[in-house]
Amino acid sequence: MRYLKILLLAFLVFNFACNSAEPKQENTEQTEAQKQPEVKLNPEAKLLMDYLNEMGDYVNSRDFPSLIKASVVYEELDKKNLVIDIRKEEYFKKGHIKGAVNVQFSDIPEYFESKIKPFEYDRIIIACYSGQYASYTTSLLRLMGYGNVYAMRWGMSGWNKELAKDNWLSAISSKYESKLETKENEKPNVGTFPVLNTGKTTGEEVLQVRIKQLFAEGVKEATINADAVFENPSNYFIINYDRKDKYEAGHVPGAIRYKPKGTLGIKDEMATIPSDKDLVVYCGTGHNSGFVSAYLQLFGYKAHTLIYGNNSFMHDKMLAEKEKLSWLPFTEDLIENYPVVKN
Repeated sequence: MRYLKILLLAFLVFNFACNSAEPKQENTEQTEAQKQPEVKLNPEAKLLMDYLNEMGDYVNSRDFPSLIKASVVYEELDKKNLVIDIRKEEYFKKGHIKGAVNVQFSDIPEYFESKIKPFEYDRIIIACYSGQYASYTTSLLRLMGYGNVYAMRWGMSGWNKELAKDNWLSAISSKYESKLETKENEKPNVGTFPVLNTGKTTGEEVLQVRIKQLFAEGVKEATINADAVFENPSNYFIINYDRKDKYEAGHVPGAIRYKPKGTLGIKDEMATIPSDKDLVVYCGTGHNSGFVSAYLQLFGYKAHTLIYGNNSFMHDKMLAEKEKLSWLPFTEDLIENYPVVKN
C-alpha cells in the first residue's frame, strides 16, 4: 500500500512539473474579421440594408437572379402574363412580342403604381435588346417587392434572329483573350459605404426615394463595354461575380472575385468595395452582373455592368472550355424563330 502511495505521489509531481514547464498555449491568431476594423454603416445605409433583409433578402435567395427563357415566354403568351418592352419606341415598332407594351425605363415606377395592378399578373416579363438592361430593371423592381417580375434572357436577341443581328450577334468577341490574367487579386481593406442623403427616417422610405432616383437617372449609365474597360483597367475597381474556377481560368486584369450569395447584403464584404471609384461588375453574360450592379447602385456605389459579360472579350475561350467550366457562350442556336408584331 505504501509503495502504491509513493508511485501516485511521484506521478502527480511529474505531471505538475510537465504542465508547469510547458505553459498553456492560447490561440493568439486573429481571424481576418478580427483584424479588420469594425464596419459602421452610415444611418441611411443601415436602415436600407436592415429593411431589405427584413423583406426577405432577395439578393441571397434562390430567386436571384430572376431570369426567364424566351421559350417559356412564348409558351405562356395566352396566360395572364404581361411583357414590358423597355427598348426605344423606334426599335419596338420594328418588331415586338405579341401583346407587349412599350414603357420607357424612366416611366417604369409610375407605370407600376398607376397604370397596372402588378399582382394581377402571374408574371411580368421585362424585355430589352440583349438582356442586361432588363436584368438591371428587374433587380430594382424585385427589391421594391414585385416578386412576379422576370428579365427575359438574351433580350429580344433570343426571340428572333433578325433582332439579334445588331445586338448579341454583333457583340460576341474574343479580341481581349490574350490580355487575361490568372493570378488572384486580393480584396482591399474595409472602407466606408457611400453616404445616402435622402433625408428619410425609415428603410422603406429610403428605398422608395433611391429607386425613384435611379429610374430618373436612366439606364444608360448602368452599363459599360469591354473596349472602355480593357483600354485602361486601372481606371476601375473591377468585380468578377462568378465561380472561383471560372475566375482562375482567366479574368480581366486587376479583377477581384466577389462570391455570389456571399457579397450583397453582407456589410463586411460590401465595405471592401471602394465607394469613391467607378465599379465594373461582370459575369459570363452580363445578366447576373446587371442584377448586382442595380443593388450596388441602390446603396450609392457607382456600379456598371460589363455589357455582354465574358462573351464580349473571350468568346472563343468560352466555346473551347464550355463543357469543362460550364460557360454560357452565346451562339445562334440559342436564338428562337418566334414571330414579331410590327407597328
